[in-house]
Amino acid sequence: MTGETIFGKILSGEIPCDEVYSDDQCLAFRDIAPQAPVHILVIPRKPIESLNTIQEEDEGLLGHLLLVAKKIAHQNDLKDWRAVINTGAEAGQTVFHLHVHLMGGRLLTWPPG
Repeated sequence: MTGETIFGKILSGEIPCDEVYSDDQCLAFRDIAPQAPVHILVIPRKPIESLNTIQEEDEGLLGHLLLVAKKIAHQNDLKDWRAVINTGAEAGQTVFHLHVHLMGGRLLTWPPG
């Protein structure tokens, strides 16, 4: 259940985070194990497990998450950056609360994994 994840505990204030952005729809904070000089997670306040469980009603929220990622990238002076949403364990999702990885600040090669 999403509310029981580490991100649910961060949203409830039970676990602290290095917050970089917050509004009524989402929270963004620095990743504790960064894979790039800038590695920020943008998570919805709504408990959504993954892209596999989104609903039609989530369309606006999903767009908002990406707009927030763009805003944060520009605040970090990133011209080029990557946004990643892992969906499912085999794709690398380790916390089952939807989140966007915003990464930049170094050359990001392809394919990523």
